Amino acid sequence: MSTPPPARPVLVVDFGAQYSQLIARRVREADVYSEIVPHTTPPHEILAMDPAAIILSGGPSSVYASDAPGLDEAVVTAGVPVLGICYGFQAMAQALGGSVERTGRREYGQTVATVEDTESTLFAGQPGEQVVWMSHGDAVIQPPEGCAVTASSPGAPVAAFEDDERRLYGVQWHPEVLHTAHGQQVLVNFLSRGAGLERTWTSENVAQQLIEQVREQVGQDRVLCALSGGVDSSVAAALVQRAVGDQLTCVFVDHGLLREGEAAQVEHDFVEATGVDLVVVDARQRFLTALSGVTDPEAKRKAIGREFIRVFEQAARDVVQDRGDDDHPVKWLVQGTLYPDVVESGGGAGTANIKSHHNVGGLPEDLQFSLIEPLRSLFKDEVRQVGLELGVPESIVWRQPFPGPGLGIRIVGEVTAERLDVLRRADLIAREELTAAGLDRDIWQCPVVLLADVRSVGVQGDGRTYGHPIVLRPVSSEDAMTADWSRLPYDVLARISSRITNEVEDVNRVVLDITSKPPGTIEWE
Repeated sequence: MSTPPPARPVLVVDFGAQYSQLIARRVREADVYSEIVPHTTPPHEILAMDPAAIILSGGPSSVYASDAPGLDEAVVTAGVPVLGICYGFQAMAQALGGSVERTGRREYGQTVATVEDTESTLFAGQPGEQVVWMSHGDAVIQPPEGCAVTASSPGAPVAAFEDDERRLYGVQWHPEVLHTAHGQQVLVNFLSRGAGLERTWTSENVAQQLIEQVREQVGQDRVLCALSGGVDSSVAAALVQRAVGDQLTCVFVDHGLLREGEAAQVEHDFVEATGVDLVVVDARQRFLTALSGVTDPEAKRKAIGREFIRVFEQAARDVVQDRGDDDHPVKWLVQGTLYPDVVESGGGAGTANIKSHHNVGGLPEDLQFSLIEPLRSLFKDEVRQVGLELGVPESIVWRQPFPGPGLGIRIVGEVTAERLDVLRRADLIAREELTAAGLDRDIWQCPVVLLADVRSVGVQGDGRTYGHPIVLRPVSSEDAMTADWSRLPYDVLARISSRITNEVEDVNRVVLDITSKPPGTIEWE
């Protein structure tokens, strides 16, 4: 059982667009709660979610393609405010009786749109001409009855339409991307003026709503929290403690897959700042045994997730025994699951299962706890803001993301104690140099990967070596749904490479991963 969402959602209906997650984020940046649902969701299920408004995303298809995603008229005629974007705009026009044709004038990239009515609901306060980001071959040539044309472009005679009476709106371009000059204002106008929504999705309100929901959900039961010291679990722990106080016991598992110095940070910094009840479990040998001989990435994730749960089950029994509180057993396990975790694990957006997150797809079926996931509806930047609101130390709030399975998924090959030592030293050097260069806030994170099953020839100390490569993966992102590689200064990269090859035994080569996401994921495994 997960913590329910804290507000009526603006539903983003995903037609296969690369920007669906971005739309949801832009809505939240306008202080309104949003969720993503696949276009295959039946209309009655969409409406049963009691949406405050609906946004129809773009998509890669032509509305005339034989396998083009359809839009049921019921979605746009139920009285819920609707905004169509790109493909969603065209599908909406068709569903309402408008005309969409292949005009032969395709528009891709930056285009100048002409706004016919700068006092309309969508375009109030905006200029009559504005740069927008287009991506279409078909175009709406006749709006649905009752919809006024409020913008046009060279390739789209109907680039926007509005119907204030039915609260139906649409634009041919992508307002969610930064290339559209006034795109965020279009979204804000739809939410505030078109849908009449209050902008209450703020860190203060979100934190208070989540605290109240956790308090109601838990009651008098005892709670364990899987505390890793990362941003997600730390904020989750602080939130649950604010809700239920000493009913919470945090369990920190030293699984031996941590980076240098992280155990001390958890045992001292977080406890000192929050006063939580902390139990430390030394399970290093247990995890190494479970990972012995395992090289498949998914198998690693599942093994780590399985061992986590078994450790927590024993910790729960120990907590009950130590406190003599049989009347209030440990029923709940708190985890720092985020919305991107849910989406990437095949939940929440109708997407493929990209990888099993240890706290989503890697849990055993015979789990003995009920899960409570207070951050499940949040993106990473929202978690940070909630953390600051709760008084979590900035050193933890602004810590770069680190995967729950730890260094176990940053070793390509079998995980051994020796390989973990090599990777820890290389990772520490990279972090030290990035901090010294003042780049900690400029990048999202910099995974350091050991290619344990790969060796390359090198020359060190006038002799031939046959060592392992280390991969640097600096990436920039807002929420991990998409990412681009960070253009670090060459002198910083040079210092990192020089130090690693000089100071870390068995490493004779450092390489840079310059792959974006997609097509690559942030982690190698």
